[in-house]
Amino acid sequence: MDKNQFYLLVAVCIAAHVIRTIYEILKHKKVIRATKLTFVIVFITMFLLWGSWFGLCTDDPNKIILPGIARYTGLVLVLAGIVIFITSLITIRALERYEGELITHGIYSKIRHPMYLAFILWIVGMPLYSGGYIAFIIALPFIANVLYWRHLEERELANRFPGYPEHKRKTVF
Repeated sequence: MDKNQFYLLVAVCIAAHVIRTIYEILKHKKVIRATKLTFVIVFITMFLLWGSWFGLCTDDPNKIILPGIARYTGLVLVLAGIVIFITSLITIRALERYEGELITHGIYSKIRHPMYLAFILWIVGMPLYSGGYIAFIIALPFIANVLYWRHLEERELANRFPGYPEHKRKTVF
């Protein structure tokens, strides 16, 4: 891959993060609400975000030579993120438009925000696995961004579910 394609992936990934963050802010301020259309937009945005992230990590022209243990640790983190993400999807059986009770069973009985945890594992794991220098640099603001999404969701859940503080005390992340 040439450098122009790589920087296009970086731009797409950054743009997707910005779009998702704007959506989260507007959703939590109740300017927009989750609908089928917003779900499609979020789904496409997240597809672009993660497709570009994995691509830019792999194709980063500025590689760092890491020891094998670091690379394998990165791979384990990515795979753990995939397992956590799929497990959370199976447990919640919905995205964006979930209207039911607070989910406190399955993976949600241990981790409050397993999808966001999975995202962070991907953000940390892929640069370790691929040795992408630029990916290492942009990983930190991306992690901060995911933590911001989590913060917004924490506020919403605390307002929506009276039992949330107790659930928060019993779980991590």
